[in-house]
Amino acid sequence: MLDHYTTPGESIEIRDNQTIYSLLTDRLARTGADTVIAAKKIGPGRWQNVTTGEFHERVVSAAKGLIALGIAKGDAVTIFSSTRLEWGILDFALAAVGAVSVPIYDTDSAPQAQRIMNDSVVKLAFADNRERFDRLDSVKDHCPALKQILMIEGNALGALEGLGVTVSDEELHERVATVRTDDLATIVYTSGSTGNPKGAELTHKNFVSITISASQALHEVVLDDHPRLLLFLPLAHCFARFIQYASIASDDGVVGYLPDTKTLLPDLRSFEPTYLLGVPRVFEKVYNAASHKAGAGWKGRLFVKAAEAARVWSRKEQAGEQHTFAEIAERAKYETLVYRTVRGALGPKIKYVACGGAPLSLDLAHFYNGIGLPMIQGYGMTETAAPFAATRVTDNVIGTVGQPAPGSSIRISDEGELQVKGPNVFRGYHNLPEKTAEAFTADGWLRTGDLAEIDDEGHIVITGRIKDIIITAGGKNVSPIPLEEEIAKCPIVEHCVVVGDQRPFIGALVTLDPESLALWLPAHGLSTETPVDRLATNAAVREEIQQYVDKANATVSRAESVRKFAVLDTQFTQENKCLTPSLKVVRPAVNRVFADVIDNEIYNGKR
Repeated sequence: MLDHYTTPGESIEIRDNQTIYSLLTDRLARTGADTVIAAKKIGPGRWQNVTTGEFHERVVSAAKGLIALGIAKGDAVTIFSSTRLEWGILDFALAAVGAVSVPIYDTDSAPQAQRIMNDSVVKLAFADNRERFDRLDSVKDHCPALKQILMIEGNALGALEGLGVTVSDEELHERVATVRTDDLATIVYTSGSTGNPKGAELTHKNFVSITISASQALHEVVLDDHPRLLLFLPLAHCFARFIQYASIASDDGVVGYLPDTKTLLPDLRSFEPTYLLGVPRVFEKVYNAASHKAGAGWKGRLFVKAAEAARVWSRKEQAGEQHTFAEIAERAKYETLVYRTVRGALGPKIKYVACGGAPLSLDLAHFYNGIGLPMIQGYGMTETAAPFAATRVTDNVIGTVGQPAPGSSIRISDEGELQVKGPNVFRGYHNLPEKTAEAFTADGWLRTGDLAEIDDEGHIVITGRIKDIIITAGGKNVSPIPLEEEIAKCPIVEHCVVVGDQRPFIGALVTLDPESLALWLPAHGLSTETPVDRLATNAAVREEIQQYVDKANATVSRAESVRKFAVLDTQFTQENKCLTPSLKVVRPAVNRVFADVIDNEIYNGKR
């Protein structure tokens, strides 16, 4: 194992006038007449193609409108919207005029939006629909700097276009020329899984550098052979924002904006993406849906055998071993009967899937890799403009999150913490100089808060979070994440949170997955109408989960094993503060909200 590593290659050289907006104008100069956007229209399977030239015209109109509204360079402007074409237009328009975009998750409450807008002194806000407009309007009087809220579905872009006719091309060009690569581009508020959200200040250089370097490292995915991306992750998240830029910065990439996922499967078939981004839960649901669809009869047994064969195939490939003739013949059979159908659920042209935001189980990664759909895994933070490292198509080492971008560096501290350095590392937290100082070491490395190892070829293996380590009353240090990942493989489990800090033994809280339950219950002689509180104590449900608890316990010592678990009769949600907008579990909130369950059902009131 290494304690530091720098990926070979020169760091990306960024010119002083390279900005987020220049990613679009560079594409315009190369392929202005080609399609760059496919916007979702009303009705399944209906897409509106937009050329680079048309997209740029709309960005220019919006940028002129912003100038006419008095938005100066450095002014903060909020976008409070689902993922949609207008989000992209406003994003590039704000970048063009040097304004600072302050995205807010479309699920955030009015008080959360108020806090963010006041902290960043937002002067103008865009909301996509009436409901979100009203959320902002309800706190407008408590946001002294906020002058106006415009509604996208109320023709906000049309209003900007009308206002912008008073602004000449020369005036716009003069403004664009004042924006430099080191200028502040956006303040992105972290999801707050470990406390109050902090505003990460990211420059144009942060995003441009990682867009260019990641596109080079993953050119097979985002550059080669007419790439198509269906984007449904929230653009308030840096991960989605970065891949939007990477798609638009390519020569012929097309990004499709999907405002909601209610019709995701038919939309995947009609849009025909070549690659997808998602969090682990998306890919778990696809797997579970395929498994449940196969059922419990011979098709179900076939799926189980095919899935195991895929994992074996992948593990042998990873180990560099040759496949036997029997395995090759078996794979051909499963390709026809199972694998092609699973891949087809993600679209007929799908080639790659990329996963980030949370750890993905090794079994699931091997499954997708084994059915011919390489799972690119990445690692990053809001503070690194999303990705910092990723596995490569030609070096996809499952179990790692890959190597950093060319010229970027990683190291492991004496405490086992992963620390990083590169051109995409943010400049600090907005209005929080002490937190900024805490985020960096004395010699300028960003502290990630993650425990990790670096193998001999520079691949990063994340082993846990420093703050997530549980210390039992007996003094045993336990990393909860591996246990949680194993238990969460249970098809009827939505989330698992391991508890036990300063307690006599390790326990777990489990929530049930409503979608999977609807398929699982009839197969086990139970009604889909059974109330959740009864399911939480149902013997068959607990037996199903216990199997996965036993598998998790088999990987650790007795002192680290889960002795008791409680099945909750409710979900982790953003409303009860147990999930962030990017669907990460907020461990402190779970411990607080379900304190009575932990005390009474797991530990019987004993400390």
